[in-house]
Amino acid sequence: MNPDTINLREIKEMRLNRHWSQEQLAEMSGLSIRTIQRIENGENAGLESLKALAAVFETDIVDSDKKAEMEQVRKEEAYIEKIKGMYGLIALALFNLGLVMFNAIKDSSNWGSFFAYAFFWGVILAAYYYEAFGFFGEEWKKKMINKKFRKK
Repeated sequence: MNPDTINLREIKEMRLNRHWSQEQLAEMSGLSIRTIQRIENGENAGLESLKALAAVFETDIVDSDKKAEMEQVRKEEAYIEKIKGMYGLIALALFNLGLVMFNAIKDSSNWGSFFAYAFFWGVILAAYYYEAFGFFGEEWKKKMINKKFRKK
């Protein structure tokens, strides 16, 4: 992508960085205030609106792909659900292990049960983590490459 090209979704940020009001941007671009408001609220813009804004900001402006943005939102939400599931499992494991540990403290012959439960929950948590996040997935590979070659 051309470094002089900005995304349509960045219009509001660019306007605010220049300390312009929506009215000022509308006047400079020849667009209506309502059109500026719609664009800043994430609605798509027509070709003429893109050209007018590009002229005002002296750059190229592209309209982002809403489908790609929505796909990214879905991925982020799925990731958050996986994290919530992991936290739920951890809370359940800690509660269960707490009960078994309480019994083991009361009666020392129950320590074997405690260690069996701890092993069981360790396996369950590891399996969930592997299924949900993968141990050596794409994100891990990117992180290691960036770390090795100092990419940011």
